[in-house]
Amino acid sequence: MSVGEFQFEEPLVELRRRIEELEGFPAGSGHDREIERLRGELRSRTRQVYGRLNRWQKTLVARHPDRPYTLDYVAALMEDWIEIHGDRLFADDRAITAGFARFRGRSVAVIGHQKGRGTKERIARNFGQPRPEGYRKALRVMKLAERFGRPVLTFVDTAGAFPGLDAEERGQAEAIARNLLEMAQLRVPVIVTITGEGGSGGALALGVGDRVLILEYAVYSVISPEGCAAILWKDQERKAQAAEAMRITAPDLADLAVVDEVIEEPLGGAHVAPDEAAKRVGEALARTLAELEGLPIDRLLEERYRRFRALGVCRED
Repeated sequence: MSVGEFQFEEPLVELRRRIEELEGFPAGSGHDREIERLRGELRSRTRQVYGRLNRWQKTLVARHPDRPYTLDYVAALMEDWIEIHGDRLFADDRAITAGFARFRGRSVAVIGHQKGRGTKERIARNFGQPRPEGYRKALRVMKLAERFGRPVLTFVDTAGAFPGLDAEERGQAEAIARNLLEMAQLRVPVIVTITGEGGSGGALALGVGDRVLILEYAVYSVISPEGCAAILWKDQERKAQAAEAMRITAPDLADLAVVDEVIEEPLGGAHVAPDEAAKRVGEALARTLAELEGLPIDRLLEERYRRFRALGVCRED
């Protein structure tokens, strides 16, 4: 099985290979009808496979290396992108990308995790796991956005904040806590989009907003299924059981009112058709932004406060 393929996708792999082979023949070679038949069969089987994924399998989809990352959404949806580097305290953390752009005629701030593609870039971006300077860079851009009245769009996709000794020495916990505090008080609209894996405080440090959107196969949790299994049962191999118990998928989170909207992904996941996935994200962002911009800022802040205060409340019938 090659990189980016899952065991549950095995019924689809051979179909994709056959389609690619036939597409390699010159146009007019008489294979068009067979290609269309195979594409139809692929769509049908993909619908069947993805229609019965369990929570652990959805977690694997959320981690797929070909899913669009923040800069992919910037390239597809934004114009006049200007990236801001450094936290003016220590360094520039490439695990977080941040800057300003124009989105459908609006000037916005864009901040998000960036995992990187290929071994070299993934190492340079620390596999999307930020250190404190990444969160402080993000906060620097947020405060600039607030000063100039620009809405903030964040894209969340990280396994978590980097747990290394150097990050702890430079105040990882304080940097995350500071972002939570400041984001709760930002006097501009804030829209959070969970695009892949939203892990722990490393995700939440970009996750306090007026609206939280999530892609259909993304996940959002206080700990990874592997970490949960290791703590509860001293056995990471029980990760699938942990994922079921944690209820970390988009439908679960919508039911719990942790997220406000689930964005449907293209058939087979965002990694199959990243341009279409970006288009759907753009439509959701534009609709949500138009709604938020019509609200007085004091009401926006009050609703933001109430939204997060209500999380975790449950009633016994």
